[in-house]
Amino acid sequence: MNFIDSVTLEVADTAAAAHFYSTAFGLDPSRVRLRGSEAPTTGFRGFTLSLVVSQPGNVDALVGAARDAGAAVVKPASKSLWGYGGVVQAPDGTIWQIATSSKKDTGPVTRDVDELVLLLGVEDVKASKQFYVDQGLTVAKSFGGKYVEFASGPGTVKLSLYKRRALAKVAGVPADGTGSHRIVLSGAGSPFTDPDGFVWETSVPVKGTD
Repeated sequence: MNFIDSVTLEVADTAAAAHFYSTAFGLDPSRVRLRGSEAPTTGFRGFTLSLVVSQPGNVDALVGAARDAGAAVVKPASKSLWGYGGVVQAPDGTIWQIATSSKKDTGPVTRDVDELVLLLGVEDVKASKQFYVDQGLTVAKSFGGKYVEFASGPGTVKLSLYKRRALAKVAGVPADGTGSHRIVLSGAGSPFTDPDGFVWETSVPVKGTD
């Protein structure tokens, strides 16, 4: 079985990005890594990262911390049929959804993150689903050609697939974009590139963690 052990964001300024992610989200550097890149990219990069938290107050805390650290608020946090959430764009260009399925606070507000989810915007959900099944991933949820969620292990990054235009709409940005995705995925299997150009590398442990 294959999981995403970590994602690597390709950024123009690794020091600035590291400061942002540490200050805004306090993310585990073994799960979200950074790599310098000047690869051309414009518009929507075809993916979002999602921080799933336990309650609305935590969403507000993370959105506020991201804004204070230099992120742009793409969608202010608000209630919806499924819960509560907002969208921010980090200074490096990565789009982050911050959400909870809960509609009210049940405890002290924190910036604790319960789950990290990578949502890939793909042209053909069914074809990409089969591709990833062939790579060893296990489907946890599937809704025809609209959405697929794969099983994840403890401490891993959950992978989901959306139609590209649908994901851009959820994120609140135009769907058009060109150039590099500016993200690399890492797992236990052999390296490969998926049908939409997302690159997977073989996982390499962070120094001092093995």
